[in-house]
Amino acid sequence: MRLLLTFFTLFAATLAADSQPVDASRELDYCARQTRRALHYLQPYEFNRMPRNIMPGQQRWNLRPAVPEEWCSGFWPGVLWMVYGHTGDHDVRKAAEGYTEAIAPIIAQRVYDHDLGFIVINSLLKGYEQTSSRRYRQLALQAADSLATLYNKKVGTLLSWPRHVKDYGGHNTIMDNMINLELLLWADSQTRGSSQRRKQGRSRYYDIAVSHADTTMRYHFRSDASCYHVAVYDTLTGRFLRGVTHQGYADWSMWSRGQAWAVYGYTMVYRYTRQQRFLDFACRVANTYLRRLVETSDDMVPLWDMDYPVEASTEKRTTDNLKHKDASAACVMASALIELDGYAPGHGYREMASQMLADLSSDRYQSRGNNVAFLMHSTGHHPAGTEIDASIVYADYYYIEALTRYLCTK
Repeated sequence: MRLLLTFFTLFAATLAADSQPVDASRELDYCARQTRRALHYLQPYEFNRMPRNIMPGQQRWNLRPAVPEEWCSGFWPGVLWMVYGHTGDHDVRKAAEGYTEAIAPIIAQRVYDHDLGFIVINSLLKGYEQTSSRRYRQLALQAADSLATLYNKKVGTLLSWPRHVKDYGGHNTIMDNMINLELLLWADSQTRGSSQRRKQGRSRYYDIAVSHADTTMRYHFRSDASCYHVAVYDTLTGRFLRGVTHQGYADWSMWSRGQAWAVYGYTMVYRYTRQQRFLDFACRVANTYLRRLVETSDDMVPLWDMDYPVEASTEKRTTDNLKHKDASAACVMASALIELDGYAPGHGYREMASQMLADLSSDRYQSRGNNVAFLMHSTGHHPAGTEIDASIVYADYYYIEALTRYLCTK
């Protein structure tokens, strides 16, 4: 481990010496301009239809209904709230409020799957950060109660996809679900001061989140700290059955965005719990991602799966290679590393995040005049052949979040 950390520290120092740090303020201004362009084309607003993707050759967002179920529904409101936080633009805030309110019917219905966490964290909690709205807080707490109903005590994790239990032959938990623990841990932090909370000690929100993180740590990772996309458990006994992929190249491969979800998730769990094992594990999983990134990519943006069989050398920076990239994974990872660096300084995580953001902010990845998104060259679901080499709303969300975190930390 010490040799590995020394390598990453030296690698980060080399990056810092060979490149300029990202100008986060300038890139946030770019995001604001692109957002205003997008809002212009979205008028008159249909708040219940959310931007999802822009495919090659298109210029405007393809929209999907927020209700009854669209897992990306929260990302666009979250982008708007972060742009508003940077600019104070009243028109952007009004749009953010309208799109955020469109989330409310999703919370009122029976929980569909784990993605309720994504939807609420990225919209209501971002809005709550900016406004301290009592309504946003109430709706988010209601959503946390709904999300908690997916918990299986025998397994120790939240069920990700109730509709796919028969398909997988058991209780399925996907790595993406680590992100959704933030809704539960936030709810715990919001209710900690109540008399009921003081009498009972830790809340059920907290216990479920920690159980999920511990169980996932135990079964969802291989010996090299790379992760499966899906862990399958016996629904009745809780026994771990197998690890498989859904969006990755193969059951044994390292799907890049999944590994980034893991780093982001364990870093966030440490933020709320301050339990050292989660910080240590976040670092271990991050180091695996970074080691494989150096081995397989020609820049700091990964292939959509780090075991996907395509040449990616420093001498071959071609358009063909960009079709196999996943900018969204780099955005998630950059945001995670900036926070992780604050808890584990000296490993070079911030320097590597800076170079990720610098690469993402280059003409190789920024959309600029090509379309109204922030970034190009993300991969949604490669095995299904959907959203290949696209601009995708969650890439933009984590890009602007990473830039905001970078600007606000030193």
